[in-house]
Amino acid sequence: MPENTALWLNAKRAPFTVGPAPTTAPRADEIVVRVRAVAVNPFDRAIQTMGGIITPWLIYPAVVGSDVAGDVVETGSGVTRLRVGDRVLGYAAGSDKRRNRAAEGAFQNDVVLLAHMASPIPDAMAFADACVLPLGISTAACGLFQKDFLAMTPPSAAPRPTDKTLLVWGGSTSVGSNAIQLAVAAGYDVVTTASPRNFAYVKRLGARAAFDYRSKTVIADIVGALRGREIAGALAIGAGSAAACIDIVGACQGNRFVALATPPTSFDAVPAGRGRLRRLVPAIARMLAGTMTQTLQARRRGVRTKFIWGSDLIANEVGPMIFEAFLPAALAEGRFLAAPSATVVGTGLAQIPAALERQRLGVSASKLVVTL
Repeated sequence: MPENTALWLNAKRAPFTVGPAPTTAPRADEIVVRVRAVAVNPFDRAIQTMGGIITPWLIYPAVVGSDVAGDVVETGSGVTRLRVGDRVLGYAAGSDKRRNRAAEGAFQNDVVLLAHMASPIPDAMAFADACVLPLGISTAACGLFQKDFLAMTPPSAAPRPTDKTLLVWGGSTSVGSNAIQLAVAAGYDVVTTASPRNFAYVKRLGARAAFDYRSKTVIADIVGALRGREIAGALAIGAGSAAACIDIVGACQGNRFVALATPPTSFDAVPAGRGRLRRLVPAIARMLAGTMTQTLQARRRGVRTKFIWGSDLIANEVGPMIFEAFLPAALAEGRFLAAPSATVVGTGLAQIPAALERQRLGVSASKLVVTL
């Protein structure tokens, strides 16, 4: 293999820098992928500015990033499902506490992946399109299928109707786009929220009905639409989603559980350097207050809530359920779409920081991608 190169985070709150990286051989049940495209996520930015709080275990210098698509160039012992030359997408788990090594971070030319967290992609699918999926589908799957969350029926090629309805608040987001498709593939009816301009998009993904999350009557409207139906629970994505979902689920019959994909407050305005404490302290105060308010609201409404950690599926049955049993055939047969759509914003590792900044400013029904 040629010498590797990575986008390094050399210390907490340090700037990203491109530099040489070791070429790491795969261990048992691992593969090495030559990266052709990566997608950027809010979590990648959060590790840079808030890593000491949200990922205190992280060993520096670190390589972050989760979303990868590329070619398999080496396989470890025990890997039989994937071969050298296969085109794959995969979830890079290097920032997870259980993995915690730079070799498994997405933002490099050659990345080590867990074999059970990679899926072959069709020849006709561009790497830029494929790389939008891993973190979004992983986070959605954690909320929908893990036993201590919504514990829904697994997705399949021929799902049997469950006669239950899932609420996805934030259907046009990366997590929401995947949650809608996974739920439909598992036999569930889906109602969701989005901006009116994205109604057609979320319905194309399989949602039966879409509601404007900005509407003053949205909560009452959704409760009315769910009257007489058994709810499978809710997946709350985006600012304000938790409170709305708690109110809705609390007024419905069925599984009164809200899986939380978004914290009560954003830390996007907290810089890595000057002025950090001035922004950080109020943000933490809002986080604590918001968490307490959510907890009390849920208790009053008889609703259970739990925050999703998107990489938990690497260590349980949900990872293989998605990346081995479901996704390869679903992509090959066109039953699952790479959504949201990819917007390529640059080429080369050095373009990733600019992509992260652009992502911070806001993206709708799209995911920002850098090709390598």
